[in-house]
Amino acid sequence: MFTQISESTNQAAHFLKLGKAIAIPTETVYGLAANIYDEDAIRSIFTLKQRPLNNPLIVHIHSFSQLNEIAQNIPEAAFKLAEKFWPGPLTLVLDKTQGIPDVISAGKPTVGIRMPNHSLTLELLQSISFPLAAPSANPFMRISPTNPERVFEYFEGKIPFVLDGGECANGIESTIVGFNNNTPILYRLGAISVEEIEDIVGEVEVMNNENSTPNAPGMMKKHYSPRTKLILTDNVSDEIELHKGEKMGLLCFNESNLEDSVFSMKLLSKDQNLEEAAHNLYEFLQELDSQDLEIIIAEKLPNLGLGNSINDRLQRAASE
Repeated sequence: MFTQISESTNQAAHFLKLGKAIAIPTETVYGLAANIYDEDAIRSIFTLKQRPLNNPLIVHIHSFSQLNEIAQNIPEAAFKLAEKFWPGPLTLVLDKTQGIPDVISAGKPTVGIRMPNHSLTLELLQSISFPLAAPSANPFMRISPTNPERVFEYFEGKIPFVLDGGECANGIESTIVGFNNNTPILYRLGAISVEEIEDIVGEVEVMNNENSTPNAPGMMKKHYSPRTKLILTDNVSDEIELHKGEKMGLLCFNESNLEDSVFSMKLLSKDQNLEEAAHNLYEFLQELDSQDLEIIIAEKLPNLGLGNSINDRLQRAASE
């Protein structure tokens, strides 16, 4: 199979209507997308990613008018969050309507829904008669791609088309919020901070730990991982000392922790800007992972705002 990279939403729509899975850009990461009502196409996403069927997918829509097609019994807090953050990197886990296939929701009565904030993908969604289910466009547990070239590296010859939307703005996945008796529960830390969510709906319960039957994507203990062993630390110098003699890569947030003794170094943000750090996270991890290192040492970020979300990704990447 020849994999084409193009900005043409017409071509993207053509392949989707044929029942194919394709890659699409969002403001967070690239996704592998298919028609939510085509179960064969949806199952092909799980096969391509080698993703377990008990790990649910996220449905992508282009407007609020599509919401009632997919969800029911929607809490008032969900409407408040959607009005604030859609289109944007927020996924809401809601009671699904009868027509949503179980393969999307991993057999659960709920489904994740979001409205992506990417002009090309919104244009694509508006041009077709069905929403799209789309997990990140990477093999299961590997680093999520934030540009079309990384998608191509993962799936060249396995998918027909990558919709080229350039670099993803946010660089980490959407924040996922669900509800228990109308009480908001945060299932996945993401590109919208906990603090921003709580500004709208008050205190939320955080429940983003490993789960053998997760309620939302991104809850597995090990995820977002390079092939190279990764260690997360709040003491870079000590960790480097422990691994003297090894071919090391360093991913850090504080410029003062850059060390000449390591083979390769990446600084997430010269200005210690958390949004810039999130944007660079996956691409820098990809670059380090491509250098045949023996180990990657990653520095913990401040536990506030997006720092929490970045630390969550690094902790899962470091998990054995």
